Amino acid sequence: MNFEELGISKDLVNVLKNRGINSPTPIQKESIGFIKSGKDVIAEAQTGTGKTLAFLLPIFENINPNANYVQALILSPTRELAIQITEQAIELSKGKNINVLSAYGGKDIAGQLKKLKGNIHLIVATPGRLLDHLDRKTVNLSKLKTFVLDEADQMLFMGFKNEVEAILKEVPKKRQTLCFSATMNSQVKKLAYRYMTNPVVVSIEKEEITLENINQEVVETTDRRKQDALCSVLDKDNPFLAIIFCRTKRRADALDEALCQRGYNCAKLHSDIPQSKRERIMKSFRNADIQYLIATDVASRGIDVTGVTHVYNYDIPETSEDYIHRIGRTGRAGKKGYTCLFVAPKDERYLEQIENAIQYTIPRREIDNN
Repeated sequence: MNFEELGISKDLVNVLKNRGINSPTPIQKESIGFIKSGKDVIAEAQTGTGKTLAFLLPIFENINPNANYVQALILSPTRELAIQITEQAIELSKGKNINVLSAYGGKDIAGQLKKLKGNIHLIVATPGRLLDHLDRKTVNLSKLKTFVLDEADQMLFMGFKNEVEAILKEVPKKRQTLCFSATMNSQVKKLAYRYMTNPVVVSIEKEEITLENINQEVVETTDRRKQDALCSVLDKDNPFLAIIFCRTKRRADALDEALCQRGYNCAKLHSDIPQSKRERIMKSFRNADIQYLIATDVASRGIDVTGVTHVYNYDIPETSEDYIHRIGRTGRAGKKGYTCLFVAPKDERYLEQIENAIQYTIPRREIDNN
C-alpha cells in the first residue's frame, strides 16, 4: 500500500518523496484512513515509528486553506517534540497553502503574537504556553476541528493533566480527538475515553521490533577509566552521527568539555541550555555538522533524528525503560543501529535489570585499555 492509496494528495506525496519517504509505516497504514474520515483515534505506537506523519498527513488533507481560523491543534509535552512536529508540519505546508504556528516556552511571545494576527490553520504547542495564549485571548479555538494529544503517557507523567483538561474546555465539544501514546496505561485510557467519541483503537507492535535492528554491546570499565574507554570506542567506530547519554547535566558538561579538548566534534544538549541555542544545536546535528551529541534523558525525549547510527550510554540509565528509549534513537525506520553501554562495577545491578527486561544477555566488548 502506498500513500496515494491511503488518500494522500499528489502535492504531499511529492513533499514526502523529496524527503526520501516512499512508503507508509504500519502506524501510518493503520491510522491515516480513520483520521482522514474524521473518526476519533487512540493510537499506541513508539517514537520512531512514523506517528507524527500518521496524524499530520490526514490533518493537512482535512484543513481548508481558505478558511481563516485555527482548524487543528497538536499538543506536545516537551518543547523539543513541539519543534520537531513543527518542522515536519512546515515541510508539508510547502505542498499545501497552510499556515503553521508553534507556541512553546522559550520562544519570543511578541513575535508569536504578531504572527498570530495572520491566518493560522494549525497550532503546535506545549500546554503551558498555549494556556498563556488562551488567557491573553490571543488564540481562539472556538472553531477547532481536530485536537491531537501527542505522547499522552509523557503528558500525564510530567503532570500536565490539569492543563490538558483546561485546554479541552476551550475547544468545541463536536470535534475530532486523536490520542497518540507509546504506552496505553490505565491513566491514558481514562483520559482518552473521557474526551473521545467511539474511538478506533490502533496498536502497533513495539520494543522487540526496534531492538532487532540494534546491535547492543557492553564495555566493562571503571569510573576512572571510563572516559578513556569511551574515546577508544569512538576512535574505533568513527560513527556518522552519535548520541552520548549522561545521567546529569553536570556530567554532560564535564564530558563535553573533555571531548572538545581532545578534538572531538561535539555539542551538549540539556535543559539548562537556552531554547534558541538548543534549536541551533539540533539543526547542526540533523545536518551532520556535529558528529557527537552529548545529552541527558530530559533532552532525549525530543531527539528524533534520522541517521543516528550509534548511541553510547556513557552513564547507565536507572531503568530499563530509559535504556530502551535511549537506544531507540538509532536503528530507526528499518535501518541498522549500534549501541554501547559503559558499565562500572557499581552499575552491575542496573545492568542485570536491563538484561532481564529485554530478555537478552548483552555481549561484552573488549577494548584496548592502553
